[in-house]
Amino acid sequence: MQLDALDQLAARAFDGFVVRKDLVRRFKGQYPVPTYVGEFLLGRYCSSTDEAEIQEGLDIVQRQLASRTVRAGEEELFKARAKEQGRVKLIDLITARLDAKNDCFVAELPSLRIKDVRIDDALVHTHERMLTGGFYAEIDLSYDPSIAEEKNGRPFGIESLREIQLSKRDALDTLARGRAAFSFEQWQAFLLRSVGLEPESLTPRTRDVMLLRMVPFVENNYNAVELGPRGTGKSHLFQQVSPYAHLVSGGKASVARMFVNNSTGQRGLVCQYDVVCFDEVSGISFDQKDGVNIMKGYMESGEFSRGKESIRGFGSVVMVGNFEVDVVHQQRVGHLFGPMPPEMRDDTAFMDRIHAYMPGWDIPKVNREQLTDHFGLVSDFLSSCWNHLRASSRLQNFQGRIQFGGALSGRDVNAVQKTMNGLLKLMFPYANTEGAGTPEQEIPDHAIEWAARLALECRRRVKEQQKRIGSAEFRNTHFSFQMGLDGVEQFVSTPELQNEDSIGDDPLPPGQIWVLSPGGLDEHPGLYRLDVTQGPGSGVKILNQPPPAPFKESVRCAEQNLYTRAKNLVGDRDPRAHEFSVQMRAFDAGKSGTATGVGALLALCSALLEKSLKGGLIVVGGLNLGGSIEPVYNVVSVVEAAADKGAKTVLLPVTTRKQLIELDDDIATRVTVVFYSDARDALLKALIE
Repeated sequence: MQLDALDQLAARAFDGFVVRKDLVRRFKGQYPVPTYVGEFLLGRYCSSTDEAEIQEGLDIVQRQLASRTVRAGEEELFKARAKEQGRVKLIDLITARLDAKNDCFVAELPSLRIKDVRIDDALVHTHERMLTGGFYAEIDLSYDPSIAEEKNGRPFGIESLREIQLSKRDALDTLARGRAAFSFEQWQAFLLRSVGLEPESLTPRTRDVMLLRMVPFVENNYNAVELGPRGTGKSHLFQQVSPYAHLVSGGKASVARMFVNNSTGQRGLVCQYDVVCFDEVSGISFDQKDGVNIMKGYMESGEFSRGKESIRGFGSVVMVGNFEVDVVHQQRVGHLFGPMPPEMRDDTAFMDRIHAYMPGWDIPKVNREQLTDHFGLVSDFLSSCWNHLRASSRLQNFQGRIQFGGALSGRDVNAVQKTMNGLLKLMFPYANTEGAGTPEQEIPDHAIEWAARLALECRRRVKEQQKRIGSAEFRNTHFSFQMGLDGVEQFVSTPELQNEDSIGDDPLPPGQIWVLSPGGLDEHPGLYRLDVTQGPGSGVKILNQPPPAPFKESVRCAEQNLYTRAKNLVGDRDPRAHEFSVQMRAFDAGKSGTATGVGALLALCSALLEKSLKGGLIVVGGLNLGGSIEPVYNVVSVVEAAADKGAKTVLLPVTTRKQLIELDDDIATRVTVVFYSDARDALLKALIE
């Protein structure tokens, strides 16, 4: 295989902890074990760039997997070997339970179909996870013929075992030192290769969603939902990559297994694993009526009660499932929580505990081109580092550097901060706990903004579904942030709600505005979006070439009014010290941009003030050089067109007020009409307060 620059960088930075991911796939499906089990052995014997060493290591791994894993139909063969040789080594999932009649623990090895294997109490207490779903291990299994002769004897016994996961205590320090050699983009790509994906074959959007899937592994008590099409690998990360995650398949979920067994006091999955993932969540139900309420309480506080005792867990809860239809149709017929179980799908209190709703529909179905053949971190090393990262935090790195908008409630801010914290821990992995071996890494503004946009989008998606259900308390979903005290307020939308040809509810960035031209003798009313940017220099430049004459005249009038009335419009900012670039985009048959001067002036002011105009707003009105507002003669047609385009508010000259008596009642209830008397009044009513 030809090594690329990222491979060579990874091999230098993580010597002994990387493996070629195409080697991992050679064993996938050949042996009855998860991917991370084979990768554990590959990391031990094939972590090299030397082809001869790799081949030698492959032979060892091949022999071990062939001789120690139990395929269907080979159960009796392994038992016979144990009887003949006195012991046998195997790789298997080990679980244990308490045999109360005999006051001892017994282990179960599902590959051998043995449910009563002797095991020392000390081994069980050292590896308590075998009591809550089990884990894969290298097991030394013995056979005692004298016990076999006893009545109800248990001849098979576990002499020793070795968990298939890394126990290296300074793993995170090793990761942090290696991370320093990578740029931000290189590290994103390398993380994706480490879970088996080739970043070059993925869109930037898909890469971001894949990184979001990793957040529950590094963040305590993180609650996430991902619903989308089948075959996109939603459960792969939780089943194949990390031994610290547990996958609960669709069906009944036991309260005792999830939280605590009241009869034994044994802690459940959320106390034993970093991540508990519910697969095919639409089919999940609890064996007790209060199961969902117990889970809601745990998702809120990380605690659950057993009698008078309150028990703390740190496991994250992830729910994944499938849409039977595409996301557009799902929103048309209901809301995005529709595939959830009945007791969850319409419960806004349950939804409020979800920190992130990940857009599973933005990930394509898994195919060969998406799988990498390059170096990635060995899974047990990576998952061990993720486990250590749960004890650290990045909140101190971005609190004070970013402010969230007024639409976010306390729960929203907490959810967004948890997602940001997880993303930044993934991208800047170091231990900032006492006695850590590596110093903190500088987190640049662009990384904080990247994390904030993803976090706000995923939390807003939850709020949008709550709003769809009809609760008034969730009405304001215009999530925004600004970097620093003097930064521009930036609004974050959920892409699946956006339609390029219609006006959304979200405020556009500063300098952008929707305008509706009343048209003319040969032209119907037309929708336009004006985009204005400003920088050092002077003058106004129209990017449309050649610009339509009516639009050019509207921009000229807007420019002159901005210069002559600058103090009234933009205060102490000097528009003559800035160069403005204006672009008009037409969304109808009309192309002239007739009588759009007021909208052009508001866009110029918005760009100069670095403030957004209100969401769902459309502006109507022409302007002359003297500052007078031109009359609109077909205002009913204009308002009807605005309603058809999805506008929520129409800003009109006050001179049109009497004409609106003829407006249809249905249209009048769909849009809010706001009148303005002059350009300054229009600006004040258009700007976000």
